[in-house]
Order: sequence, then C-alpha cells, then structure tokens
Amino acid sequence: MPKVLVSDALSETAVNIFKERGVDVDYEPSLGKDKDKLLSVIGDYDGLAVRSATKATAPIIEAAKNLKVIGRAGIGVDNIDIKSATAAGIVVMNTPYGNAITTAEHAIAMMFALVRNIPQANQSTHAGKWEKSAFMGAEVFGKTLGVIGCGNIGSIVANRGVGLKMRVIAFDPFLTEERAVELGVEKVDIGDLLKRADIVTLHTPLTDQTRNILGRDNLAVLKKGAFVVNCARGGLVDEAALKDALDEGRIAGAALDVYETEPATKHPLFGHPKVVATPHLGASTREAQENVAIQIAEQMADYLIRGAVSNSLNSPSVTAEEAPRLKPFVSLADKLGLFAGQLTQTGVKEIEISYEGEVSELNTKPLTAAAVAGVLKPMLSEVNVVNAPVLAKERGISIVETYRDDADSYDSVIRLRIVTEQQDRTVSGTIFGALPRIVEIKGVEMEAAFAPHMLYTTNEDKPGFIGALGQTLGAAGVNIATFNLGRSAPGEGAIALVAVDDPVSDDVLEKVRALPHVTQAAALSF
Repeated sequence: MPKVLVSDALSETAVNIFKERGVDVDYEPSLGKDKDKLLSVIGDYDGLAVRSATKATAPIIEAAKNLKVIGRAGIGVDNIDIKSATAAGIVVMNTPYGNAITTAEHAIAMMFALVRNIPQANQSTHAGKWEKSAFMGAEVFGKTLGVIGCGNIGSIVANRGVGLKMRVIAFDPFLTEERAVELGVEKVDIGDLLKRADIVTLHTPLTDQTRNILGRDNLAVLKKGAFVVNCARGGLVDEAALKDALDEGRIAGAALDVYETEPATKHPLFGHPKVVATPHLGASTREAQENVAIQIAEQMADYLIRGAVSNSLNSPSVTAEEAPRLKPFVSLADKLGLFAGQLTQTGVKEIEISYEGEVSELNTKPLTAAAVAGVLKPMLSEVNVVNAPVLAKERGISIVETYRDDADSYDSVIRLRIVTEQQDRTVSGTIFGALPRIVEIKGVEMEAAFAPHMLYTTNEDKPGFIGALGQTLGAAGVNIATFNLGRSAPGEGAIALVAVDDPVSDDVLEKVRALPHVTQAAALSF
C-alpha cells in the first residue's frame, strides 16, 4: 500500500479520499513548517501532499528516496523545486482550476471596493463618523473594463464585467477573435487598452514577457483617472511607479492582493489613501480550498494506485507501458513547439500537428500536448503538457491533428504548423539516434540538432553573409558549436540555425539584425 504524508492543512474529505482509494495516509498539518523534522521522515513516503507552508526544497527531495509524487493543492508551485523533483523522477502535480471562480470573484470585489471607497468608509463609520461627502464613488455601469490576460480566470472576470453592463476590452496574445466574440469582449492591443480602460484588471502569469507589464511607461499611457486591480501576481505592476502615479493623481486608485515580495508586512503603498490592499486572498474561500484539496487527493491516489497522471507540471500523461517508446517523441514535440513559440509574436489561431510514418501509430495525445505546451510556454509560465490543450481552448486556439502512414526520407516525422493572425509557419523534426532533430523550417530542408542556446536567422542568400555572421559572433565572444544552413533556392531566402555555448545577448542580437541581408534574427533556448 502506497503511503502519503499530508504536511499542510487539507480538508478531512481529502484525507478520506486517500483512505477510500487504498492509500495509507499520515495527516500532520503542522509538519511542513518544521523543515528538519520533514527532512528526517520524508524518506518513508511515496507521496507528499502540500499547500504553501511546506517547502519541498532540493535537500528534502534528495532525502525522499521513495517519493513518487508531490501534489500541490492550489496553483502556485514556488514552494516546490520542480527541477530537482524532475531529476529525481518525482511527478509534481497541482490543481490549476479549483480556485478560478474564487479568484475572479475577489477581483470583482476589489473593483467595487476601490471605486466605491468601501474600506475607507467602513473604517470611518466604525469610528463614529458620518462622512458621506468624503467617500463619493463611481458607478461601474457603462465603464470600460480592460482585462489583461483573458485565460481561465480573466475570461470569468470578463464575463462578470459583461454581466455588469460594462464595456469589456481584453489584451491577450493568445485570444482569438472568435473566442473574443464568444466572451462578448473586444480584443485590443495593450496600448489601446491602456488609453481606453476606466478600470484595468490583471490576470496573466508572471513571465519574462509580462513582468512589469504595468511599468512606468505603460502607467504613463494609462487613461487619466483610471483604476488598477491586481489579483494575479506580484511583479506585474511596477510598485514604485504605481505609487508615483497615485501621488501625482494620474491614477485614481489601486487595489492589490499580490505583491513583489510576500508576505508583505511593510510596503510603500500600505496606508496610502487611494489603495485597497488584501493579503493574497484571491483563492481564500472555503469552497476553493475544499475543491483543490479534493482534487489533489484524487489525482495523487490515481497516480499511486493506477499510474494515471493528471495536471502534472513535469510529466506527460502516459502509461508505464507507453513511456519508453514515447519519451523521445515527447521531447521532439516539445522542442518543435518551443521553437515555433519563441518565434511567434502575434495571436495564435491554429496549431496543426501532423504525424507521419511510425509515430502516427503511437498514442499521440501526450505528443500533441507537449507540442502545444511548447508553443505556449514563452508566454504562459504555468503551462504544462496536461493543461496546455485546455489553455489553448480557452483562448480559442484550434488544435488539429493529421496522420500519414508513411514519411518522406525518415521512419517518423512530426510536422508542426502554426497559423497566427499575420503568418503561417512550419517546422518539422524526427528522432535520429534517440535524439530529436529539426529536418525542415518553413519549407526549407535542413538537419540540425537542438542545443540549449541557439541563434536563428533568416536572410537573403547572398555571398559573404556566413562570414559576416561568424565575425559578428566571434567579435562578441560568442563561441559557435554547430552551424546549420538551408535555402529555398539559390539567391533567394535562406535560414541559419547556429548552436552557441552561451545565451545570445540582446546587444549581440541587435548587431546580427543590423547585418546586410538579414530579415529576422532571434535567440532561442531549449
């Protein structure tokens, strides 16, 4: 019988689910706060169920010799060292959808509290004052609600805004026009949203692309007198710039549930008369906590008893029998998707994956999920092979799979086609010597192994380009590992895929883009 340790406070229902499904469970809700004791006992368990108090660090994982799965009752996994868990063969699961409604409702509540001055009026009235004129508010009816990030939670907020008879506009690179129509929102770019929105609410994960999405420059563009609501992630808003905008009167108010550093016991915005602040309460309802606890117990029990994998952040949904044969193709699909995703700058409308040859006879569901996850990863840090299809569906992205019994020149080929609002891109790959390789880009045949750091360029096929590129990289101290070329026809379009020892910096990238005949240059990471 597998044995699970519940080291944080989960509901009694969740504990009973483990027992009913044949899992031995130890419920010690305070143990997660004692890292030394956790370190001493973790080696006895097959599963670890946590919330946010337990820190599953590298030393804990190293001591967990029998651990097979870590389950996080909730979305955020900052308290779990996923890299160490993956290296140790431990599946990490979360429950990404159990608290979506709760978080969306908190954002709406914060919006009302902000525009109607409810916290300030409450404090004043409790103090025995009667200051009606001091707390003049505003209606949300007829106002423009700008939703940044229109995925699972953002779409719920948008729906509630439509119900409140607000004009809802949304910025999300992955939101298609069809999905926007379905939601009843207008899809806009970030600049248009900032200029038009009376209230801006954030519902996007924190990634390199979204960090400080409301930074000083964007806050300066924001409509004068607008309100800002952030119940998503700390770091999406430049807090110092926000304070300046509030002090200067350019922004009417802000409601914050998340902060760059948490727990936030001291903060420059605490006590500000135009700020409503709560201590990361987005997911804090009885219903949400019960939902995520039940879900994680069900997922972990299914994995430990039957081998089923759900909502994993580091493992595809495959059976034990399929895993050895599928593993290299999962890696190939992920890298092809990541290749295309890093080069995609506009909204994705369709992802088509074609399986040709022997791979078409396999269970391709985890391969498709891996490819879609790869496409979405550059924009959505929390995407994984399990939730990627759901995230794509929420954004109206069509997923198409096609199959061919034979493949030209290779035993198996996976061909990935990305259709965006502005372009159509293809990339194909195969497995050679158990390793994934690219065999075609945009119709140009070429063979290249994936590397951790790569430079991708498209250029006119003119003499001297290769030498100029090599000199530019050499002068910048960038060492070339491999150099792969392909072209559509002599003198026409050409592609270079260069593996380098270290990441290509922005400065070097600009120098490459400035070279004669270069039409595109991008740094890639795998």
